[in-house]
Amino acid sequence: MTVKEAMFARRSMRDFLPKPVSRELLAEIFEAAVRTPSWANSQPWEVFVATGETLERIREGYRHAYEDKVTTATEMTRPDKWPESAKARQKGLHPGMVRDCGEDVKLFGALNQCIFNAPAVIYLCMDDMLEHWGLYDIGAYSQSIMLLAAEKGLGTIPAITTVLYPQILRKEMEIPENFKIVLGIAIGYTNEENGINNFHSSRSPLSETVRFFE
Repeated sequence: MTVKEAMFARRSMRDFLPKPVSRELLAEIFEAAVRTPSWANSQPWEVFVATGETLERIREGYRHAYEDKVTTATEMTRPDKWPESAKARQKGLHPGMVRDCGEDVKLFGALNQCIFNAPAVIYLCMDDMLEHWGLYDIGAYSQSIMLLAAEKGLGTIPAITTVLYPQILRKEMEIPENFKIVLGIAIGYTNEENGINNFHSSRSPLSETVRFFE
């Protein structure tokens, strides 16, 4: 698989099979992802991987938090508002715009709340001493992970849903207090029988976002 093929193969999968992803396969992905460039070779990513019973406890904690209407509190700042250009692109996520999902579109909320039934979630953190540039590096590292996963026949989805309750994550994975929880990437073998995974979000034409000067 070429890099371009991996780019087109990768998309956000929203339902996974219960089949575990081996530690060896995950380690192979991380060993390659570490080649991601970073400012002054700082490699700011701190990685915590939840699988098995740990992930089930996290999932159960989330379920109770949703039922009890616990206020969500991500550790990274969320935007209070979006520019008009971003809001226009987000309209493509409206249920009426979902392609080939049929009635399965109704599963979006439920699958978010159960962390997509994923057998593993990769939680990315960084030292709270770092500023915005560290986030750029972690974003690049995230893309490396997801492209490498696509090459290995795995599905992924980076989602704010995975980090809505940091207090649960800190308890279950003993994340140090000086680490900010940035993002979670659910990873696993895609449930091809669920039409929800036929969803393809649209992309803006280059003319809207790319400017050439000669």
